[in-house]
Amino acid sequence: MTTSLLAKEYPIDKIFSNDYAFSIPNVQRPYSWTEENTEVLLDDLLEFIDNSSTNNINEMNPYFLGSVVLIKEDGPDSQVLDGQQRLTTLTILLAVLKHLLPEKANEIKGFLYEEGNSLRGTPDRFRLTLRDRDAEFFREYIQADGGIDKLPSEVKVENDSQQQIVKNTLLLIKRLSNISQEERTQLATFIIMKCYLVVVSTPDFDSAYRIFSVLNDRGLDLSHSDILKAEIIGKLPKKEQDKYNDMWENAEEYLGRETFNELFSHIRMIYRKYKLRSTIIKEFRDYVKPSEKPKEFIESKLVPFSNALKYILEMNYKSANFAEEINNQFFWLLKVDNSDWVPAAILYLSRNENEPKKLLKFFTNLERLAMGMMILRYNINQRIERYRNLLIEIEDDKNLFIYESSLQLTNEEKRLIVKQLDGDLYQMKKVRLPVLLKLDSLLSDGQASYNYERITVEHVLPQNPQEKSQWTVWFPNQETRDDYVHKIGNLVLLSRQKNSQAKNYEFDKKKEKYFSSKKGVSSFVLTSQVLNEKEWTEDTLKQRQEKLLNKLIEHWRLTHES
Repeated sequence: MTTSLLAKEYPIDKIFSNDYAFSIPNVQRPYSWTEENTEVLLDDLLEFIDNSSTNNINEMNPYFLGSVVLIKEDGPDSQVLDGQQRLTTLTILLAVLKHLLPEKANEIKGFLYEEGNSLRGTPDRFRLTLRDRDAEFFREYIQADGGIDKLPSEVKVENDSQQQIVKNTLLLIKRLSNISQEERTQLATFIIMKCYLVVVSTPDFDSAYRIFSVLNDRGLDLSHSDILKAEIIGKLPKKEQDKYNDMWENAEEYLGRETFNELFSHIRMIYRKYKLRSTIIKEFRDYVKPSEKPKEFIESKLVPFSNALKYILEMNYKSANFAEEINNQFFWLLKVDNSDWVPAAILYLSRNENEPKKLLKFFTNLERLAMGMMILRYNINQRIERYRNLLIEIEDDKNLFIYESSLQLTNEEKRLIVKQLDGDLYQMKKVRLPVLLKLDSLLSDGQASYNYERITVEHVLPQNPQEKSQWTVWFPNQETRDDYVHKIGNLVLLSRQKNSQAKNYEFDKKKEKYFSSKKGVSSFVLTSQVLNEKEWTEDTLKQRQEKLLNKLIEHWRLTHES
């Protein structure tokens, strides 16, 4: 049997008519067009009208709005598989025009809903029905008469989708209030008569999804989580789709749309264990294979992994024991200049969520490994190979705390890390700040907090001291200055950018004007220690260098193991 497929362009006059009753299936992603997306659409429409060679709408060229993909049989009922963002925004735009054109309200409202008939016993039927979570909200505040009057004071939003509906509505009200009544009327007429959508419809899900996939493989604005959602939940029996759709969307709302999308990259890595060689969608299908057991994937992988990622990113793991220490390890892991460690972190955390003692031991070691590889400037291939082996060991329930484990630094790695730390740390731009913050934390016994808008790394001995200054008396030899100037012992932290001229002050003045706050102290132990020094000589620097380096060696266990 051949499935019929229809594709034809229609004006909005036809789209929002009795021929169609659009509904957004619950498996679809939430409404997510931003104010920027909405404003671009409005600007395009107004510019198109303004640039037309005639003011007669009937003589203007048509404006193409894109396409929608529908599951539609003989009647008006039409499930929207692709195009809900455009249909929803167009509905908001028409509702705002109805609000701002009271003399045209009765004419415009016919494009928002079909009026019911009391003799027939039929209620108002809205042209577009959003997902269950947002449908009532959209009807009350956008489609129904007087709904927009309630914005924003009387509205209570429950999710990001509803928040975006309100923001876009208020944006359109503001923009359209600044043009004349005549221009608003012209815009409404142009949208209804001259704006076209290509409607692609087919009566079954599988063929509609194939069309949807082709369109999105060619660049329409859908994330891989959106495409996988339709695919995975579409494999479930109809009676179970709402339940698992709610679980999926709860996870998405819990993490936020952008972070939720990133989660799929981490899940792909857990299964694939190699650098991405194709697309996330393809490798997810080939290696994760969520459509084979969709319920198991959502219950046992998606939800636990999203919870674990949330704990890590927000540093809010909760437990009666060790929670503060575990969250502190998350803080330092998030200072690492890459996220390659995240898949191993969420896998281990999801498997051991109720064992805080094991979690603390694991994340203490993971922070050491991630920081160590960052200090050694391992490239992405080296990092992924290391984490690939660690993922395998976690899955195989191997002992991760013996010297041979991928979680542990080798003796050679420890030797090289110490060499790097004892070298010109300042020259390692992506490394210096995380290392110095860690060191400052160790010196303060973990009591310091680092919630500053800006933290900079500064030199005590200037890079280019002025001739005949005290600096050149203490360090007369250029070679000696070059040897020490960029090392840990000569570096301090400041919570604000200082005047560049002050960097070359004499030591006493530098302490007073450059390193001190208004209260005469510094927010950082590293810097406060310098304030307590009376002079800054080679011996001072040598002792400080040794002391600070040993602090890091002790903390990260960088001594040789036999």
